[in-house]
Amino acid sequence: MIKTKLTELFNIDLPIIMAPMFLVSDEKMVKAAVKNRIIGTFPTLNYREPEKLDTVLKNLNQFISETENPGTYGVNLITQKSNPYYKKHLEICINNKVPFYITSLGNPKEVIEEAHTYGAKVFCDVTNLKHAEKVVNLGADGIIAVGQGAGGHAGPEPLQILVPALKERFPETLIIAAGGISTGNALHSVLILGAAGASVGTSFIATEEAPVSDDYKNGVVHAKAEDIVMTTRISGTPSTIINTAYAKKIGYKQNWFERSLSQNPRTKKYFKMLVQIKGMKKLEKSVKPGNYKNLWIAGKSVQFINEILSIEKRVLKIKTELEKSISENIF
Repeated sequence: MIKTKLTELFNIDLPIIMAPMFLVSDEKMVKAAVKNRIIGTFPTLNYREPEKLDTVLKNLNQFISETENPGTYGVNLITQKSNPYYKKHLEICINNKVPFYITSLGNPKEVIEEAHTYGAKVFCDVTNLKHAEKVVNLGADGIIAVGQGAGGHAGPEPLQILVPALKERFPETLIIAAGGISTGNALHSVLILGAAGASVGTSFIATEEAPVSDDYKNGVVHAKAEDIVMTTRISGTPSTIINTAYAKKIGYKQNWFERSLSQNPRTKKYFKMLVQIKGMKKLEKSVKPGNYKNLWIAGKSVQFINEILSIEKRVLKIKTELEKSISENIF
C-alpha cells in the first residue's frame, strides 16, 4: 500500500477524501467510505436542521467506535457570511467532536481555533497561492488545491500548475488535489506532482449508495468532459454542472442587475444569501426522480465514469488502477 502524509495522519489505506457534495453526500455514503478505509465527508448544509445534523454526527461517531479498523469522516462548512447556518452547525460539530473539517468560501479562523481545542484537523479549500497563504498562517492542517475540472466550485488553474506551486511555496503543508480525479492514474499523477492525496467527488455520484435519482447518476455516466459547463446561476459563485436542456434554457450567467446587487457593498451579503437559497431549492428538486428541471453538479472527470458501482467497488477500482499505474509507469 502506498503511504502518504494523508494516509499516515488519518490511518487510512488509500489517500482519498470522498468529497463533500451538496445534496449527494449523506450518512450512508460516509459510512461506506469509513468502512472502506478512506475519508468520507459531507456538507453540513445537507442536514440544515440542527437536530438532524446532531443525530447524523452521533450516528457516525457510534459507527466508527463499532467498526473494526475504520477510516474516518469529516464535514464541510461554508464559512461565508451569507451562510445563515454556519454558526449553529459549527457549534453542533464541535460538541460532537467531529475529527475532520473542510472549510470553503470564507474565513476559516474560527473553525481552525475551535477544532484544534480537541485535536481535530482542518483542511481549507483554496484556488490560488494568496488564499493558501492566508489559511496556512491561520494554522490550517492542510490545503485542498481546487483546480480546473472540479465539480461544483472549480478553480481557474490546472492541477499541474497549482499543486507544484503550492508545494514549492508551502513545502511542509499537506496538500490535497481536487479537480478531474476519478481514476487511479489520475490519483497517481497528482501524487507525483506533490499532493498527499486527492479529493474525489463526481465518481461517487454514480454509486449505488448515492441518494439521488437514477437520472442524475446516469447523467454522470453518459456525460463527457465537453458536457460540463460553468454557471453562476445557482450560487452566484462559478460552479460546474452538466449541460442539460434546462441549464441551457436558464443560461449560465447572472444578468447585469443581479451582478450589480452581488457586488454592491450594501446588498451583496443579503443578495448572495437569496441566490444561494433559491439555488438550493432548485438543486433539491433537480436531484429527485421525475423532475425535468435538471441542474446536476458534476466535474469533468465524468469523461472516465462509465458505470454505476457500489462505493466499495469504486474504491477498489481506483486502488487497483493506482497499483497498476505505479507498477507500470517507470520513467
